[in-house]
Amino acid sequence: MNKEPITVEGLENLKSELNELKSVKRPSIVAAIAEARSHGDLKENAEYHAAKEQQAQMESRVIEINDIIARANVIDITKIENNGNVIFGSTVTVQDLEVNKKKTYKIVGKDEADISKNLIYFKSPIGKALIGKNIEDMVIVQTPSGEKKFKILNIKYI
Repeated sequence: MNKEPITVEGLENLKSELNELKSVKRPSIVAAIAEARSHGDLKENAEYHAAKEQQAQMESRVIEINDIIARANVIDITKIENNGNVIFGSTVTVQDLEVNKKKTYKIVGKDEADISKNLIYFKSPIGKALIGKNIEDMVIVQTPSGEKKFKILNIKYI
């Protein structure tokens, strides 16, 4: 069983999602299945089959979250002394040298990565390029859309 790094916030979000699935969604689906059963013949009952499919997907996600939590290696970045390096969990502000635009990313684990929230996986091209770098370093990233150049402006352990 390989341990996966995760931030404190990422673990809390997973626990919250698990609680929501178990305490809200599961009872709702069970009620929908019971309602659909009361309509009679299950072979041709679309409501029943849809509810059973929802139940299977929800239970699969519960198993997945439990597995992630069991393998979690929680890293609390706030308890690490900031020595100016980009590490897992750090928040990095970079200057995109092509469009002269500032971007801020947080380096996170696989299960919490979400580029729309500027949460990037530490093994992604940008994550790999940033890890270990310092303020003022130039970073060249090979992305699917081509080469990107960044300058690191700030590193926070928040």
